[in-house]
Amino acid sequence: MTHQKQIATAHAFSNARLVSLTLLLVMVLLAGCATQPGMPGDPVLTVGPRPDVVKPLYPEGPLQAITPGRAGSRQIASTEPPRELWDRIRRGFAMPDLQNELVTDREQWYASRPEYMQRMTERSSKYLFHIVEELERRQMPTELALLPFIESAFNPQAVSSAKAAGMWQFMPATGKYFDLKQNMFRDDRRDVLASTRAALDYLQKLYGMFGDWHLALAAYNWGEGSVGRAIAKNQKAGLGTGYSDINMPAETQLYVPKLQAVKNIVANPQAFSTELPLIENHPYFQQVLLTRDIDVALAAKLANVKIEDFKALNPSARRPVIIASGTPQILLPWDNAALFQRNFEAYSEGQYASWTAWTAPSTMNSAEAARRTGMSEADLRGVNNIPPRMLIKVGSTLLVPRSAKVENDVTSHVADNGQVTLTPEIVTRRTTVKARKGESVATIARRYGLSAASVAAWNNVSSSAAFKRGHQVVVFLPLKSRVSSSGPSTVKAVKRSTQRAIVKSKRRR
Repeated sequence: MTHQKQIATAHAFSNARLVSLTLLLVMVLLAGCATQPGMPGDPVLTVGPRPDVVKPLYPEGPLQAITPGRAGSRQIASTEPPRELWDRIRRGFAMPDLQNELVTDREQWYASRPEYMQRMTERSSKYLFHIVEELERRQMPTELALLPFIESAFNPQAVSSAKAAGMWQFMPATGKYFDLKQNMFRDDRRDVLASTRAALDYLQKLYGMFGDWHLALAAYNWGEGSVGRAIAKNQKAGLGTGYSDINMPAETQLYVPKLQAVKNIVANPQAFSTELPLIENHPYFQQVLLTRDIDVALAAKLANVKIEDFKALNPSARRPVIIASGTPQILLPWDNAALFQRNFEAYSEGQYASWTAWTAPSTMNSAEAARRTGMSEADLRGVNNIPPRMLIKVGSTLLVPRSAKVENDVTSHVADNGQVTLTPEIVTRRTTVKARKGESVATIARRYGLSAASVAAWNNVSSSAAFKRGHQVVVFLPLKSRVSSSGPSTVKAVKRSTQRAIVKSKRRR
């Protein structure tokens, strides 16, 4: 073989080896992902890519040939993705382990309650794949996928005594900070996708603040301000500022040990005599776009899904109808999404939604609102959660039956901002007061904080009428605020009850 042919052969062999190694590297990078974005049949993702978080990995320097002697000492990376999700989670563990008596105590607590663990892990099977996907996309430790076990036992309808809601347990104010809508139609703190996005955003923020995952988790439970003050206090005293150094309330002291205990059980369930249910490394649900308002019951029927299973995937819906302009997609089990789409397009039995929104044009009681919307008072109060003896304030959005004449769905403004605002209904009683010398309808109204029109209506006179001294003038006053005719009135709140009193007066006449 000539010298030139030897060089060409060497170059060809080197290039082939370079291609092989490059292909192997690509396969290793993709090994942890069960589905790749953009592939046909993937679930629709609402959270867009984050190029500032996900950074591609490149080999440093030119590739070097591995000699036969060095090849035997190298481990070969598996090109097979994990078949079950628990294994995938284990592969992504990246947080330092915590070892103390509290962890051991929590391990024993969970291990001694196999039925509780079984219920909790089975419930998680609907949501874990999505959470793990998001964690890996953000290059975050997969231990964090276990955090809803600690927060809510993976119950998206969980509500704490402090009013935290959802499987990630967001307080109302924190939820609003992370753009989780909370209105009469939906509570995004319970939404599977929105709450997961917000929780991981929050955890990333906390990790950026403290540079330590244990401190970040303590802040998630206790509040970033509380952790920051505890660190500052230790700094001032010349003490350590790590997770194990700061003083925390009892709940927070147990918080990270609980997560560590669950992590240890997932890492080695046999050691704790625990059996984890099989969760396949495959999406449980798909997103389906909604183009029309639709009743929850009808959506479940068209998807051939039990109503309780539908609500488990769409827990943010607070009413019996889903408003498309506010909730433009629903989650359905993977195999039911296409069925829903076909049945939705073929549906011809009437309207998709039997409910719509109605805005109160003025402040009124529930009886008046029911009369105007063609409902019974009991039904109106029940579907809108209106307690007794409460007035519905002007501008409130109520859920009411949708008539055949209503063609348009609820607007996005109402869907995103609709609220029911209530105020206590003031109970009044008919009474009489003596007119003073030179008094008129106007002066009586001012004395008791009433409107002149109301006083005139109650007494069958005009608004400009005058009264003789000692004339018995009819007024309606709150029971707890009745005053004598000789004293000045401080009852300005009566103005809110005048409409009801006028109605009563007209009935008597």
